Amino acid sequence: MAIREIIEVPDPRLKQVSTPVERFDDELKTLVADMFETMYDAPGIGLAAIQVGVPLRVLVIDLQPDDPDAEPEVCTAHGDHHHTHQPTKREPHVFINPEILDPSEEHIVYNEGCLSVPEIYAEVERPARIRARWQDLEGNVHEEAMDGMMAICLQHEMDHLEGVLFIDHLSRLKRQMALKKLEKLRRAA
Repeated sequence: MAIREIIEVPDPRLKQVSTPVERFDDELKTLVADMFETMYDAPGIGLAAIQVGVPLRVLVIDLQPDDPDAEPEVCTAHGDHHHTHQPTKREPHVFINPEILDPSEEHIVYNEGCLSVPEIYAEVERPARIRARWQDLEGNVHEEAMDGMMAICLQHEMDHLEGVLFIDHLSRLKRQMALKKLEKLRRAA
């Protein structure tokens, strides 16, 4: 496994449409393992293959929910401010050649961010529930109804497969403001 570079706006590769996976082989398994390692390292909860420069219809998602069975861990990352965090558990999901079959008419708004648009967050409206179909690493087909954070995250990551970023859902003014803020953050770094 290896941590790969996450490409960021304005890299034109983020605007290309990804191609379907046809070969379910060791190369695909290596890509998925690298994507998980890259996502966890970033840290993030979802990553599309195009974000590591591979234009294939492959997504990894792990919402990393709190682990209620684990003891809280002491955090010392904030100087003198000591507190605890509930450890999370890993629940990795792989989506190959995903499709949305039945988006709900009801929509919800969620404050989204993206590893390819670092430090920028904005409210995006999406269908509240979806039915999705995808393949796993062996090529087996799965279909499931989803709601909540998994539905939001899958829709966000699937946008990448079409060359769409979450900021593309914003008004032109809000998108320009977000990109200017990102430019300012990069200059300050």
